[in-house]
Amino acid sequence: MNKAKVFKLAKGFRGRAKNCIRIARERVEKALQYSYRDRRNKKRDMRSLWIQRINAGTRIHSVNYGNFMHGLMKENIQLNRKVLSELSMHEPLSFKALVDISRNAFPGNKNVVHAPRKVSIPVDV
Repeated sequence: MNKAKVFKLAKGFRGRAKNCIRIARERVEKALQYSYRDRRNKKRDMRSLWIQRINAGTRIHSVNYGNFMHGLMKENIQLNRKVLSELSMHEPLSFKALVDISRNAFPGNKNVVHAPRKVSIPVDV
């Protein structure tokens, strides 16, 4: 890269990284490496966020994420995680309908009632 392009990309950097060509070139190269890496990481992070939102929505109806997705797959409902995430946040009744479909398709999705936890209360003697 020529000097002008390096300085244009280094605009906004702190210290000598914005006006010394040798330091600016190193910082710009590293910044381009970070941007390349993080364009891929952003996709990974968004998928993780969608899964967390779906899991939160399904656990309200006492079904976990894995069983919910398996039930949808068995029913051949092909909604991606982004759409399911939006439904769980903004359309709770529609999402409940999907949870019910998934629950009927996969026997592992039946309502599981957990026994209440035993809480030990210290007794003063």
